[in-house]
Amino acid sequence: MKFSSKPYTLLLALLLPCGVALAERADRDKPMNVESDALRYDDNNQTSVFTGKVVLTKGTMLIRGAKMDIRQDADGNQFGLVTAESGKRAFFRQKRDTPAGEPDEFMEGEAEVIEYDGKADAVTFQRRAVLRRYVGSKLNDEITGNVIVYDNSTSILKVDGGLPKAGSSASSGRVRAVLTPRNTDSSRTDAPAPRTPASSPVLRRSSTLGDGNK
Repeated sequence: MKFSSKPYTLLLALLLPCGVALAERADRDKPMNVESDALRYDDNNQTSVFTGKVVLTKGTMLIRGAKMDIRQDADGNQFGLVTAESGKRAFFRQKRDTPAGEPDEFMEGEAEVIEYDGKADAVTFQRRAVLRRYVGSKLNDEITGNVIVYDNSTSILKVDGGLPKAGSSASSGRVRAVLTPRNTDSSRTDAPAPRTPASSPVLRRSSTLGDGNK
């Protein structure tokens, strides 16, 4: 069987009962703190290479991996490329802004390579990628694919399943999503009236992954 080289892309709008919950807005202005076993810093080019059990924190954002390349442009925007140890995946976690009175929400992701783009306010997960949304401590949504692009500014995901590889389970060529319906507790007497559009996730197809994160 021949498979098309055209990637299958799934776009997921993460809609909440009170609108779209974005990543913690204050994180962009917080300092970036990094710990590692070793560091190579180039002041002229404003680049840093951290190696060995790297841990990055920036406000509520947390990223862990084996190696991290960080650069900063003339406008102060920060960019990071994180790679995992062989056979493992790097880790990402960030709190999302939620309306007052609503439980805290977090996005967690894993992949062999994680790229953070401070200018576009986006995170890209590459190879064996998975992204999860937690409400409090409860797992609500989980998306897996070969490449996942998470746009913090719009809370929209672009997921590419990748091409199937013969004899390998690394990429099945399919996007998989487990999505929990919103406002499922119909027994609540204080439950708000249904909103328009409906609060369930909106799915649509696109033929390209796009370059909005570059």
